[in-house]
Amino acid sequence: MKLSADQAALAKRLGHRFSDPELLRRALTHGSMSSPTRPDNQRLEFLGDRVLGLVMAEALLKVDPEASEGQLAPRFNALVRKETCAAVAQQLQLGDVLRLGRSEQMSGGRRKQALLGDAMEAVVAAVYLDAGLAAAKQVILQAWGDRITTVEDDARDPKTSLQEWAQAKGLTPPDYVELSREGPDHAPVFTVEARLESGEVATGTAPSKRRAEQAAAKQSLDRLETLDD
Repeated sequence: MKLSADQAALAKRLGHRFSDPELLRRALTHGSMSSPTRPDNQRLEFLGDRVLGLVMAEALLKVDPEASEGQLAPRFNALVRKETCAAVAQQLQLGDVLRLGRSEQMSGGRRKQALLGDAMEAVVAAVYLDAGLAAAKQVILQAWGDRITTVEDDARDPKTSLQEWAQAKGLTPPDYVELSREGPDHAPVFTVEARLESGEVATGTAPSKRRAEQAAAKQSLDRLETLDD
């Protein structure tokens, strides 16, 4: 079966011509749309995460031959984390061609960071299985683009940075308070508040408590930077 027009357009944006179109269709199939004859993308996501990690580790070594492991690790984490995968997926308009069940479509699944990130990893695996590591590497490096050379700006963990800011000011580490947990068990949405001893408060919302804490810390850092300016 040939790819649909939308799926073929995505393949073109990826820069890859699929010998086995079924691999791309499977990579775009969320669990809410799966059936015994239509497997979802979870197994491909598992493989794609590993392929992405290998390509990014090699790319970082080439970009900065003098960097230590301690410098490379946060850059690597920033490049392969779900938020970055989701951002790349949005850039490729991947959400427009996700195969979702009605409930996920109604709840805005095409814009959910977790779904987009998972699907992007699955697409990486689809390319790898279709044509090998060299083809997957080409797609990844093209899709991630200059993120690989500018990753230093995003490599710092917001929670760590906020804690370091507080310690430098002689303050206790920030507190993170869960304000709410909404949505079904399979797709929760957490809202968390970051509170500093000096009185600053910021909130973050994400599909996991950890990511919501990161989002709150980043918002707090952004506000503090604005105040410093």
